[in-house]
Amino acid sequence: MPSRREFLTQGAIGAALLSLPRLSAAADALKLQPSELPPGALESAVLEALPGKAALIKRTFRPPNFETPLEYFNDVITPNRVFFVRYHLMNIPQVNERSWTLKVGGDAAGATAEFSLSSLLAGFEQVEIVAVCQCSGNRRGMFVPHVPGVEWGVGAMGNARWRGVRLRDVLNAVGVNKDAVEVAFDGADSAVHDKTPDFMKSLPIWRALDESTLIAFEMNGEPLPHWNGFPARLVVPGWTGTYWVKQLTSIDVRSQPLKSFWMNPAYRIPRGRFALVDRFTSQETDVSTPITEMVVNSLVTNIAPGQRFDAKQWLDVKGIAWDGGYGITRVEVSTDDGATWRSATLGQDLGRFSFRQWTYRFAPAQRGRYTVMVRATNRLGATQTFELIHNPAGYHHNVVQKIPVEAV
Repeated sequence: MPSRREFLTQGAIGAALLSLPRLSAAADALKLQPSELPPGALESAVLEALPGKAALIKRTFRPPNFETPLEYFNDVITPNRVFFVRYHLMNIPQVNERSWTLKVGGDAAGATAEFSLSSLLAGFEQVEIVAVCQCSGNRRGMFVPHVPGVEWGVGAMGNARWRGVRLRDVLNAVGVNKDAVEVAFDGADSAVHDKTPDFMKSLPIWRALDESTLIAFEMNGEPLPHWNGFPARLVVPGWTGTYWVKQLTSIDVRSQPLKSFWMNPAYRIPRGRFALVDRFTSQETDVSTPITEMVVNSLVTNIAPGQRFDAKQWLDVKGIAWDGGYGITRVEVSTDDGATWRSATLGQDLGRFSFRQWTYRFAPAQRGRYTVMVRATNRLGATQTFELIHNPAGYHHNVVQKIPVEAV
């Protein structure tokens, strides 16, 4: 019986996906999809299990884009088996860790080197960090009017304990010249058609040398799942998942900005529309800038719109909050359409890049309908918006949730 890692080979992804078990579309996970999703996204969504994964919400078939159901965010750490899956290209090879190597060099590197997985593990200090990986387009399907792209609900994200080595240490081992401006990354995935651009991303040199940026090979104490980047991936805590390149094969230290489709025109936001702290100046233009850090956000995880509860009992509201790595300092809840706000109780702090759990107990004054609203604030004082900030790619949806409930 082949192991999970031996199951898929180059070009076998289509057969693997075609064999997936399909579960009932009436499952609770599908009922909890945001009502703002376009009708096509609501109707086409099914629960399917990729090899090695539990059932996730399928958004696209090829390439595989699968969303974590809401129920799993009741835990601060997202299990590997339900961690969302995001790919741009269709050929996702099964990488043999014994033959895998990572090539490091470039015109702004002091030397060229090639590392095996064992040499990375033995040659550099291993570190661990808890961090949210969130697709740049998470909640895109909730934009009104709708915008093109994968119509994600709220589950194109997850929080994990990532273990690996600092990218900075690996770069310093080959040397970084003073003229270095960016570091580019490529993975093993590829396109079916040769005219499809290779998925390459770059980081500004200062972000590549940040101590939190990792080459990770473990996720929640286990080797990375195939669908999440085995044997090694980039981890860029605080920045959206587009930079978290999976199945790393090469690192290129550059004296010039990377020019590629996936840097420009893809993954851009209008310049000046969002209050970014982490700017990627070498890739900016007069009208747009690369999406970088995540905006402050929150999510109610344990109640559904229209839920009814006993007016004689407390309603316990639970959820998570996160941001681009500045740290969540306050979560507030309103049950009277925003007229008054009260502080929720924050859970354990697992680090500034992690989900922060929160809880709030609500006692209704009388029977009737109430609207639960939640907003998070970070150490910079940034908070969530009440009005959607429109942009063509559907990024940075952090509108305050409004969940109607009824006390009976």
